[in-house]
Amino acid sequence: MEIGYVILYVGDLAASVGFYRDVVGLAYKFTDAGYAEFDAGGVRFALYERRRAEWLTGRAVTPGAGGEVVVMVPDVDAYAERLRVAGVPVLSGPADRPWGHRTVHVADPDGFVVEFAEEIPRARGRL
Repeated sequence: MEIGYVILYVGDLAASVGFYRDVVGLAYKFTDAGYAEFDAGGVRFALYERRRAEWLTGRAVTPGAGGEVVVMVPDVDAYAERLRVAGVPVLSGPADRPWGHRTVHVADPDGFVVEFAEEIPRARGRL
């Protein structure tokens, strides 16, 4: 078993495509019928217009920060500077985390939390 897709339901597809392409830096593949897809390595990362998602789910869907998208990067501090230059408000970080990541957090146009993480030595062992 493997995860094939991660799809976020978004309010403004163009704004979200711009964020994930230009700010996050994912390789944009295509947009078709309210759906946009990116090359994110071993999993397909996609965006789908929230207004169309109701057709799929049979009910209204709401945005939110009930989860986060984690993007592994080689240098969190360089990404934090890239975010600052782009005018993206930083929610937290950069900060070293005890589980072995240096992170910086931002919100996408729909309020989903996006974490940029760099692996660093763990400050604590696993329980």
